[in-house]
Amino acid sequence: MLQTVNHSIPPVFTKDSKVLILGSIPSPKSREIGFFYGHPRNRFWHVLAEIFATEIPQTTEEKRDFLIHHQIALWDVLASCEIAGASDQSIRNPIPNPIEYILSEADIRAIFTTGKKAYELYQRYCFPLTMRKALSLFSPSPANCRISFEQICDNYRVILSYLS
Repeated sequence: MLQTVNHSIPPVFTKDSKVLILGSIPSPKSREIGFFYGHPRNRFWHVLAEIFATEIPQTTEEKRDFLIHHQIALWDVLASCEIAGASDQSIRNPIPNPIEYILSEADIRAIFTTGKKAYELYQRYCFPLTMRKALSLFSPSPANCRISFEQICDNYRVILSYLS
């Protein structure tokens, strides 16, 4: 069953952010805890910790500090949509976030999306406004179990080449 979801988590970035990572829209668990990639089986934070060779951030404050320390901006493509649970494939009536706001405030060198649906949504709704190419990374979602942790880490290492 579709429900209307309005994005309630503010973007994380500073003027020094070099990489922007965009998901589609927060999952029910992320909305519940009030921060990105909140499902305990989502591999996002584990992957970032692995590629930066650091401890996995646990709290919202640690995650925010991790992103800022590593010059990563984090948000989602959509400001609202209709969605069934956490199923990106069910998204209907999407309304994009103003991604250009981050691009005007930070020194973003590269934009990445976490998964094919986020990439498709970015291309359709954001690219015409930003004219900035995005690269699609593997989804770290627990639903994407056909891709191993090692494959996701290898895929995400491209981020490192855009950081100072």
